[in-house]
Amino acid sequence: MSKIPISVLELAPIPQGGTAATAIERTVEIAQHAEALGFYRIWLAEHHNMEFIASSATSVLIGHVAGKTSHIRVGSGGIMLPNHSPLVIAEQFGTLASMYPNRIDLGLGRAPGTDQQTARVLRRDNMDTAYHFPKDVEQLQLYFSEENSMAQVRAFPAEGIDVPIWILGSSTDSAYLAAKMGLPYAFAAHFAPAQFRAAIDIYRKNFIPSSQLDKPYVMACVNVVGADTDEEAAFLRSSLIRMFVGIITNRRVPLAPPGPLPEAYQIPEIRAMADKMLACSFYGSQETLQHQLGNFIEETGIDELMVATYIFDGEKKKKSYSILKQALSSL
Repeated sequence: MSKIPISVLELAPIPQGGTAATAIERTVEIAQHAEALGFYRIWLAEHHNMEFIASSATSVLIGHVAGKTSHIRVGSGGIMLPNHSPLVIAEQFGTLASMYPNRIDLGLGRAPGTDQQTARVLRRDNMDTAYHFPKDVEQLQLYFSEENSMAQVRAFPAEGIDVPIWILGSSTDSAYLAAKMGLPYAFAAHFAPAQFRAAIDIYRKNFIPSSQLDKPYVMACVNVVGADTDEEAAFLRSSLIRMFVGIITNRRVPLAPPGPLPEAYQIPEIRAMADKMLACSFYGSQETLQHQLGNFIEETGIDELMVATYIFDGEKKKKSYSILKQALSSL
């Protein structure tokens, strides 16, 4: 099995006792650490009306992280395009790519990245924008293209700049679109693994080559917690479980230290929902991760692995990435 690129997904979660400023500072440290380890890219995700997530102004944070690193690719995982005008996104990412050439990625999602009430505010009560997603992606591509040079509306400095566009997904709908448009496909198996295998199969079978990509390219995002021992990794993973239980019960709290699991996790229905969402999670020592992820990569045939790591302690989080790198380097 050939080695594949490893990348990082960051939401700049605010830990218990921390602030948005400390979360952003930690995100920069993670990016610098991932770069030193040889990770290929780091993506930031757009979320809104979430008190303990500091990545709402995604384009701004991408620029900050790119400016604090030297060569790792930095991008969006993703920009929720129905929340924005394609022209504005073209201008923002054209600017980023002008500042940091050949380092910026533009991952696009259809979901709002928030609750429905906040989505209505973002979209100015036009909730039909999600249905225009395919056309908006095409419009975005046109703004980046030199073919738009004779149009009345043009995007500067985006025009003629190469910013790779990705389709993000958590269902089979996105797979059909990515295949039809001949774009690379990133699947959010870290929180919605149920349709992962079906989606990548659809994508591969229906892929049509494009000017950006001549064959299918699949990236899977999964949860990973690495530690010196399986027991320590299981303990650190409790922070992740607590976070997901908070999402399910709508009791969101800052990223908490590891510890006893909440009582709500003992409710069968809630536990089943959490376990289903965490089905693509891998935790353990270097040897355990090597075995688990090696099997996952071989079974799915993915082209790139992106990992989300929710560990309260910043140094232990960085160590988890180091252990992951060692594990996959040994394959």
